[in-house]
Amino acid sequence: MGPFLRTPLALLGRQGTRAVAALVVIGVACPPLGRLARPWLAEAVFALLVLSFLRVDVAALRAHLRRPGLILAATLWTALGVPLACRGLAGLAGLRESSPGLFLGLMLQGLASPMMAAPALAGLMGLDATLALVVLVTATALLPFVVAGLSGVLLGGVLAVAPLALGLRLGAMLGGAVLLGLGLRRLLGPAAIAREREALDGLNILVLLVFVTAVMGEVAPMALADPWAFAGLLALAFAVFAALLLGTARLFRRAGRVPALTLAVVASQRNIGLMVAAAAGALPGTAWLWFALCQFPIYLSPLLLPALLRRLEGGGMAAAARRGA
Repeated sequence: MGPFLRTPLALLGRQGTRAVAALVVIGVACPPLGRLARPWLAEAVFALLVLSFLRVDVAALRAHLRRPGLILAATLWTALGVPLACRGLAGLAGLRESSPGLFLGLMLQGLASPMMAAPALAGLMGLDATLALVVLVTATALLPFVVAGLSGVLLGGVLAVAPLALGLRLGAMLGGAVLLGLGLRRLLGPAAIAREREALDGLNILVLLVFVTAVMGEVAPMALADPWAFAGLLALAFAVFAALLLGTARLFRRAGRVPALTLAVVASQRNIGLMVAAAAGALPGTAWLWFALCQFPIYLSPLLLPALLRRLEGGGMAAAARRGA
């Protein structure tokens, strides 16, 4: 990578959480940019996958896989438990009958694997980035099989793509990203990738710009068309995100504070974009809006979650002090 590219990309990469949060503002404020980017949504998702596998720490991955108990439990929860929990909540609320588009969006969110950025986010917050990466890899590897086996039951025919076809598309995207990402890693070498860390962060942000603008392009017009419905769905998106985060932290609390919070971050960051790309964008309007609104808690979480996790940590320490008194 030449210095004329490395320097601006590294400068962008150093902006970190601020740049990620700014993407949401750009996506909402520039609908024409979103219309230009939307045909490239699947390509942006694939590029994000390749960049993630390019930076995989293979040695750390193998070390965690030697302790499979927690990995197996976390993988089963994020790959099977989360979609089944979302289906149960949607059933209790009667969403399939009252709002099929919202039902579809929520089911795709539940079925999705963790976000590829979850390990980086966990590392930024002082959590176990390697544990996050291992669960991300194992849950993502299961995704085509889970989707092919469960989407017919969970979606109930509301998606215009056959479950097997959806699973095969996911498998092709993931398999191609793994081969290309790990192949580039072998070609370039871990040392060169480590040296270019900030530039790769900047490149990742540029690809995210394509992804976020493609998703957010219709948010402002939809908000203006029905502001009350928009506000309700946005509040629901934050509530689902918080429920996954706090529920997972509580479920794995016996594993220790850092593992539990790491897994909470992984489970709450759902890669809905991968599901939408595999479905070839065949979504009704409400599902597209839900998909867009779910990005708000995800991309604002680098700014919001550290303060929340510090508060949770402080509360846990205070409780321990009270028990010891």
